[in-house]
Amino acid sequence: MYLFGASGHGKVVADIAIEKGIKITAFIDHDINKTECYGFPVIHHVIDDEKSLIITIGDNFARKTIAEKTTNKIDRLIHPRSIISKTSKIGKGTVVMGGATINADTYIGEHCIINTNSSIDHECYIEDFVHISPNVALAGNIYIGEGSHIGIGATVIQNVKIGEWCVIGAGAVILKDVPDYSVVVGNPGRVIKNIK
Repeated sequence: MYLFGASGHGKVVADIAIEKGIKITAFIDHDINKTECYGFPVIHHVIDDEKSLIITIGDNFARKTIAEKTTNKIDRLIHPRSIISKTSKIGKGTVVMGGATINADTYIGEHCIINTNSSIDHECYIEDFVHISPNVALAGNIYIGEGSHIGIGATVIQNVKIGEWCVIGAGAVILKDVPDYSVVVGNPGRVIKNIK
């Protein structure tokens, strides 16, 4: 397996692969100054497009850009110490970190990051390229649009819709729907700017 992105996030994903007994061939990174990451070689382009790949870059837009160009098979990685309902669905390219919980009838799209100790309750629908940061709490029946980033420790009450390519600030408490391309901070959460 290749890990595309020789960074801190890549190291966390590498730990999941190691825990699951998956052989990591190399990290891939466009930075030609990087030659090693976490004890693995760093190469600067795909050598074997038959090998599977996970994009290990935290930036949602960068992950989407790379995903649209790669021809490798895309895997997903789920930490063995996460809790995943058998009725949930998780798309390719998505990584679920240790301690995360995904409850009944939840859909997680492709190339998402479900980070450490995050909690996603029943019947949530999370589109592609979303990042749910550590210790985020999503109540039931929440929709999150493509590319949105829910910051560390944020809380979202039930039945809320968060639009696409939004940024929800660290510790924000979201009590109502959030329009596309919004940056939201505070308790209660308020839109402070539009980032389209």
